[in-house]
Amino acid sequence: MKPRIKFYFSFRSPYSWMASRLLEERIPDAPRLFEYVPFFVPDEKTLADMAVRGVEVHYTDMSKAKHLYILQDAKRLCQRFNFAMKWPIDIDPWWVLPHHAWMAAKRTGDEQKLFWALSEARWERGENICEIDVVRRISESVGLDGDLMVSAPDDAELRKQGVDALESAYMDDVFGIPFFKISSHKFWGLDRLDDFVALAEQKIAAGKK
Repeated sequence: MKPRIKFYFSFRSPYSWMASRLLEERIPDAPRLFEYVPFFVPDEKTLADMAVRGVEVHYTDMSKAKHLYILQDAKRLCQRFNFAMKWPIDIDPWWVLPHHAWMAAKRTGDEQKLFWALSEARWERGENICEIDVVRRISESVGLDGDLMVSAPDDAELRKQGVDALESAYMDDVFGIPFFKISSHKFWGLDRLDDFVALAEQKIAAGKK
């Protein structure tokens, strides 16, 4: 029986962006082999739907001190990995939008195209991917229907999938991003990527025997 391997990602997190790049450099087939699960800050509608299920978010928002540390730490890590980064400025962001657009793209198997288009726009160009016009333009730049992508939060089925993703995170005790899970094994943070990859490769190899 194949182990269920999950990668919890967030377009909000610089560590998730870096982990995604490094993961797919190490395992190019990661999007096919692993289950990518979006983790995002819920809006009021999502919170209401979560409450019906008794689902909460383990993650708590960061303090100013932690935010300043992350700014410094992300810059240091980008220098180590030779990644070019432009820090975005978030003003009242609506994280439901880009993550639900990603889920909409998944319906046609185009989620990785949009995943990287959104990630690069945010972390390499500093764009606000929580704005409708920005997401529409980015979607169209990779050949997707921009209007369809930005209307994803209005889609009842995608809203359900969004709550499903947050419920999965709640059940897996996800409290930070990136977060990886293989069966009962959990790995939190960019600094645990090597441990996750080693176990994932072991499980993948065992599954081929």
